[in-house]
Amino acid sequence: MKKEIVEIAKPIKLMGLTERTSNTNEFNPKTAIIGTVIGRYWQQNWATKIPHQMQSGVTLASYADYASDFNGPYNYFYGAEVSTITDIPEGLASLIIPAGKYLKLTTNAGAMPEIVINAWQQIWKMSEADLGGQRTYKADFEIYDKRASDVKNATVDIYIGIK
Repeated sequence: MKKEIVEIAKPIKLMGLTERTSNTNEFNPKTAIIGTVIGRYWQQNWATKIPHQMQSGVTLASYADYASDFNGPYNYFYGAEVSTITDIPEGLASLIIPAGKYLKLTTNAGAMPEIVINAWQQIWKMSEADLGGQRTYKADFEIYDKRASDVKNATVDIYIGIK
């Protein structure tokens, strides 16, 4: 994975679907919900119903409101960046990813969702030195753009909040 430290100057506003989960839940097929959230987003055509979208064809996933660290519960969010959080359609939620310092990791091209799962397993093993700072556990996020449109040969950017 390619790594670089980036500074995000302005908060990122999102609108989409959200559910509370944990990594323990996600590794158990009976309790995993991330795939269900993503499926519901596309099946219910939310990508075309979200008002004030910034970039058509770009989807963001976020892990926010961590109870502790990557071992505890967090909110999983899947949606689109918006210019303003108003006129939220019924059934959707909003989230603001804080401005700040992030480690940007770009996955090697590969099959989805394996490249993302493998990337996160590597991230969980990284030291503060590997990350370029201590994790904030405020919000981490993934960007799915045109590079992720081929699910057999996708590339994804993952941003980890650091101090």
